Amino acid sequence: MANSPQARKRARQAVKRRARNASHRSMVRTYIKKVVAAVDAGDKAAATTALGDAIPVIDRMADKGIMHHNKAARHKSRLAAKVSALS
Repeated sequence: MANSPQARKRARQAVKRRARNASHRSMVRTYIKKVVAAVDAGDKAAATTALGDAIPVIDRMADKGIMHHNKAARHKSRLAAKVSALS
């Protein structure tokens, strides 16, 4: 248990940050799922649009440290490959 005022404050900040990070992670997963759903439906136009929406979000989360840069690159690469395979 945090005893010093500084440790109590850091614990409060950690709770807020954990909630914010979880929200951001969930948002990224939702964008990724939208691309995969469009690819599975075979809708090239929707998949391309969803990919265009997802890539900046993935990059932003990698910059914020929510996701590792290599993981972000891997997601973008695999999604782009799935979308390009539709044509």
